Amino acid sequence: MRLLERVRKEWFMVGIVVAIGAAKLEPSFGVHGGPLKPEITVSYVAVATIFFNSGLSLKTEFADSRLHAAPCVLCCDFNQGGWRK
Repeated sequence: MRLLERVRKEWFMVGIVVAIGAAKLEPSFGVHGGPLKPEITVSYVAVATIFFNSGLSLKTEFADSRLHAAPCVLCCDFNQGGWRK
């Protein structure tokens, strides 16, 4: 297998190695208060991106079946909440 084909196949692992290498060479880029603002990006942007990407990877049949149940759960929660005083 040629090197370029191997890199295309293992792009994620190559990206991790490049990211770790860049962090080793320039650690001040990701410190608290640095240009990346990890106090904001890690807690909000990264979490939102992870959930968005996992939602994109769902099969449509699975998502449709789960979305159908959501109004029922909301209705049950609303109805059960009315009984408590």
